[in-house]
Amino acid sequence: MNRFWGFVRKEFYHIWRDPRTLLILFGMPVAQILLFGYAVTNEIKEAQIAIIDQARDEASREITRSMLASGYFLLNEEVDNKEGVEEAFRQGNIKMAVVIPANLSRDLQHGGGATIQLLSDATDPNTSNTLVTYASQIIQRYNLRHQSPGTAAPIRIGISTEMRYNPQLKGVFLFVPGLMTIILMLVSAMMTSISITREKEMGNLEVLLVSPLQPIQIILGKVVPYLFLAMADALLVLGMGYFVFDVPLAGSLWLLLAESFVFVLSALSLGILISTVAKTQQVALLLSLMGLMLPTILLSGFMFPIDNMPIVLQVISHIVPARWFIEIVKGIMLQGLGLGDLWVQTLILLGFTVFFLVLSLKRFNIRLA
Repeated sequence: MNRFWGFVRKEFYHIWRDPRTLLILFGMPVAQILLFGYAVTNEIKEAQIAIIDQARDEASREITRSMLASGYFLLNEEVDNKEGVEEAFRQGNIKMAVVIPANLSRDLQHGGGATIQLLSDATDPNTSNTLVTYASQIIQRYNLRHQSPGTAAPIRIGISTEMRYNPQLKGVFLFVPGLMTIILMLVSAMMTSISITREKEMGNLEVLLVSPLQPIQIILGKVVPYLFLAMADALLVLGMGYFVFDVPLAGSLWLLLAESFVFVLSALSLGILISTVAKTQQVALLLSLMGLMLPTILLSGFMFPIDNMPIVLQVISHIVPARWFIEIVKGIMLQGLGLGDLWVQTLILLGFTVFFLVLSLKRFNIRLA
């Protein structure tokens, strides 16, 4: 029995001395709790909107004040006319536009009713529906405050809603870009990291290094098959989304495939970097799952709006390649954007690819030395 407990103490000692094990045991659970606690929320606050006040009377000013005081909305003052709404949607500067008709107060007093139009960016149907609901409730409260005393007056201000880019609020319009991103990351980064780490773990890498192949050729030989497989998966997801679920392709298919190729390259470079850090396949798998898959799901805007997250997580989301790729896919498929609208996101993905490749090759050469 003493030998048994001595063996147990020895195992505890080895665990305590291994920082990677401690990171997995304690660091990962803490990170997951923080991520899920702060990122997993459908509540929306301070969403950027435009208010096109064509009336500029007391009623319109009261409605505007109520919306901005609710905490749900922030006014984007750069958009002050209906002509600028479409461009603001395309650039992602606003989530909703409120169009208040001219002569609102006069119509309420003499005509008995008026209609306010809500234009919403429905590329994210959950966010769009939530914002329209918030705005509608504020307008309904205005109606209740101005009912005649002792009467059950009908609604004086009606609401007309228009869901841009996704009129039927189909959730699949959001899930196809998100699932495409996850699948490409899974095939490219995770499988590449495990594949290269397996060669190291089994001792095959040393055999390859003494062959006539150069180190860069060895890496490319392990990566190229996953490049083709990832692009085949991209075509499969796009085909199923278009033919099975009627997800539109408003932009260029060739541009979408080119952007997918850039994202796959960045994911492959991440997989190579993980393989230079991990010593075993299990470590490579854990690093891929915790370091890539969870941020891809939680911090990319796929499941939960980034604008709702704390500032710290919003900043961290900028270094998640999946965030930029999802913006690209939604922009091309749903909004019909071109390279002129998406060049910033494209350059960011290219920058990630170059950075990760240079860092991976540097670490790989250090390990060889």
